[in-house]
Amino acid sequence: MVRDDLCITIPSDFRCPISLDVMKSPVSLCTGVTYDRSSIQKWLDNGNNTCPATMQILQTKEFVPNHNLHRLIQIWSDSLRHRVHSPDSSPVSDSVLSSDQVLDLVKRIEIDQSRTDSLLRLVSFAAKSVENRRLLCGIGGFVPVLVDLLSNVNGGVLVEQTVRLLHLIRNEIEDKERFVKSILKSDRNCVSSLLLILRKGTVELKICSASLLEHLAIDAESKIVIAETDGLMQELLKLTNSENDSNLIESVLSCLISISMPKRIKIKLVHLGAIKSVTKLLSEANSSSSVSITEKVLKVLETASTVREGRMEIGEDSTCLAAIVQKVLKVSNTATEHAVTTLWSVCYLFRDEKAAEALTKANGLTKILLLMQSNCSPPVRQMARDLLKIFRINSKSCLASYDTKTTHIMPC
Repeated sequence: MVRDDLCITIPSDFRCPISLDVMKSPVSLCTGVTYDRSSIQKWLDNGNNTCPATMQILQTKEFVPNHNLHRLIQIWSDSLRHRVHSPDSSPVSDSVLSSDQVLDLVKRIEIDQSRTDSLLRLVSFAAKSVENRRLLCGIGGFVPVLVDLLSNVNGGVLVEQTVRLLHLIRNEIEDKERFVKSILKSDRNCVSSLLLILRKGTVELKICSASLLEHLAIDAESKIVIAETDGLMQELLKLTNSENDSNLIESVLSCLISISMPKRIKIKLVHLGAIKSVTKLLSEANSSSSVSITEKVLKVLETASTVREGRMEIGEDSTCLAAIVQKVLKVSNTATEHAVTTLWSVCYLFRDEKAAEALTKANGLTKILLLMQSNCSPPVRQMARDLLKIFRINSKSCLASYDTKTTHIMPC
């Protein structure tokens, strides 16, 4: 198990007290001491009635599997094999924590001893590799401890480091549903703590908080719990226009999209002024802006257009409609699809006359005709046909009379 150039040390907790080898099937006696099953079975079969490590007389010779330790050993072994067989393996630096050190840090957090320092070291450890994050998630009771920290501490460094750590390990938590339920329990303040980070944290912490909220929105119930936390959606919308960091804006938009799927949340999104907020972002976007941000802004507008309130507000906002039209065939296939779907919902499905007029003034007809000539998807092409009906123009005759030679067409 040891390769000299990797300086690998077997954690003492992984060794059987009898054989001193890494345990393959760890089991615990009534004394609480864990042994490898084959070693302790042999000891008992030889007529011994004591615990080899403590020499206590056994009240019962039955033992129970230590699943938690078994899992940790498996994760450690898998990580070790990966490092040994990797052609790029290099000596482990002194800064890398051993499994013993990780377990000790976790224990310190559990018993409220040097929590801040322990969390800082575990954040650094988790940031190094997926294997490290899996090791942490494999420690029984560790994630619940972090959830408790997030819910019981009112701000400060502890909450900040807890958010960082949960953000790092979130994708390695196996029982995601249980994790989400534990955070969203009504008697906890976890979402409020994440909101506090969104309000007062650094840009990096705000990104962690928004991404974690998006990760928690796994179904309609969780989306509603998050979105209806007092002040949370307002803060997310505020961040879309008050920050210059593109990564933060993108994270916030992703979170908004994720939590706004239920109908009542879509309506709330509209009532909170989301249309004007994202329209400003869309209008200010230029060729150097992130394609992903533009796509997400258009997705927010598409989401809003699926409810009556959203269609009404978009239809009455000529600036918004003009900004949407301007992005058709200019950014990406995804952006064009979101833009056309929104225009179709407002102008064709909702039959908003003011919106149709605004669409015409924004050179919408030209864009739709170009769209019909492009290599767009069948659904987008059908929506384009429907939009042409608004202008009461026969699409075939219009296409025949339109001079495409002087117009540059970007593939859809």
